[in-house]
Amino acid sequence: METVSIILFLLLAVVVSGAVARMLPFGVPTPLVQIVLGAAIGLSTSHRVELDPELFMFLFLPPLLFFDGWRIPKDELFKDLPTVVELALGLVLLTVIGMGLLIHWMIPAMPLAVAFALAAVISPTDPIAVSAIAARVPIPKRMMHILEGESLLNDASGLVCLRFAVAAALTGSFSAGQAALTFLWVAGAGLAIGVLVTLAASRAKAWVTRRWGEDTGSQILVSLLIPFGSYLLAEHLHASGILAAVAAGVTMTFAEISRQAMAVTRMRRNSVWDTLQFTLNGVIFVLLGEQLPGIVAGARQTVLLTGHASPWWLAVYVVAIVAGLAALRFAWVWTSLRLTILRKREGAAAMRSPNWRLVAATSFAGVRGAITLAGVLTLPLVLRDGTPFPARDLAIFLAAGVIIVSLVIASIALPILLKGLVLPPEPSRQAEEDSARVATAEAAIRAVERHQHALGEAHGDPDLYAAAGARVMGFYRERIEGLGDGMASEARAQERLASELRLVGIQAERARLLELGRARAIGSETARKLTRELDLAETRHRG
Repeated sequence: METVSIILFLLLAVVVSGAVARMLPFGVPTPLVQIVLGAAIGLSTSHRVELDPELFMFLFLPPLLFFDGWRIPKDELFKDLPTVVELALGLVLLTVIGMGLLIHWMIPAMPLAVAFALAAVISPTDPIAVSAIAARVPIPKRMMHILEGESLLNDASGLVCLRFAVAAALTGSFSAGQAALTFLWVAGAGLAIGVLVTLAASRAKAWVTRRWGEDTGSQILVSLLIPFGSYLLAEHLHASGILAAVAAGVTMTFAEISRQAMAVTRMRRNSVWDTLQFTLNGVIFVLLGEQLPGIVAGARQTVLLTGHASPWWLAVYVVAIVAGLAALRFAWVWTSLRLTILRKREGAAAMRSPNWRLVAATSFAGVRGAITLAGVLTLPLVLRDGTPFPARDLAIFLAAGVIIVSLVIASIALPILLKGLVLPPEPSRQAEEDSARVATAEAAIRAVERHQHALGEAHGDPDLYAAAGARVMGFYRERIEGLGDGMASEARAQERLASELRLVGIQAERARLLELGRARAIGSETARKLTRELDLAETRHRG
């Protein structure tokens, strides 16, 4: 019952955090509110959540990374793949080496291998935290796509570096060649496993559906099991479970294109995944807050490892580490933008003068989150000879501090840096959308004509089917005519106005339906069915 009570308190804190974040008169990212509420839970109860790092990573990271990989726009990701890879691999390696040396220089009591381990866990950015910041700050779409792509891929490189740093701390030896070979296996096998598991599951679902029909609940459950299956299989083969989950999510998009599910399945599945993402995101940051009282309580003892007596030195170290991370990231992003995006878009002028505000915003948006928390907690308790792992508590405190400070700085700096920042406009996809609408409408007209004739020949009374077919085809012909040359703009304006008026009508329908239900003029089943229809109509017109 104690465990169940703690889980319920965590879920309640997630619900309350969303309401509190909306009530505040100034913009505060929901993760910061969740951390504060988690700390309040930690201070108000004697119970503590004992986090098992492996269980934590298994329960939280696969579904979240899978969903991020699933929903991220693939064209934009592949378009900026060189930039994403530079940030996800090159920047992580630079951060591990540079920050590892800086931390060891600042805190000589922390062995170099442990300093590299700490640098490895603070090097990956977090897609969960990036998405949370984006909910409050209008980050430009292309920048957001790059940040999301980077954070999806740099987890593996950071955690592999952590693995070798811990091995070096335990054994006192390190082989660069062995590390490179292991990284290739961990990354390559993880990506391949994620792709294969998703394709196998999708083919199996399609085969069962063709033979025995589709069950919505089973389809949703399979989508929930794919990231966990990919993660477990990859970890069993000593590959990256995190990259397997990401690859599974990316592959899911292409698997869905060729094997379409029923509309009701997609709608319910999207609702389930949205709820799961909201819950897991919130619980992660509430758990971080819940751990803070215990971490801070040991600060006085922890600071003694550094040779100082005042706990304020720990704050100094956290600020210095965050500053070092920002400086390295700024330099790398500035160089990366000059060599990739800006060079392609603006030519030689961009090579000489990249916009410093754009570079700074991209740098500050690289916040740390769940990966850092889970990674630092995987540090072993003891060495192989049974002695305590050196500076473990100090590393955990500094990692937690980096997470919180990076979130706070991003929340303050990004609105300032992005305000009034003029970026090159994104290419319009309106022509592509209009062309697709015309093509699908023409295909629909042909299909309706064929089916109308078939029904007329099979059942007689062709006038009835002709009238019904003409009514439906008229809708599609209006779409084609409205999207013709010179009329598309007016048609879109009419569509927007029609949607607005339709929403007004839906609200009136809903109010009247509620009155009929309260007066018992209609039964509950009828009310439920009509409410569902109105919900679908409202979703369509608001979308």
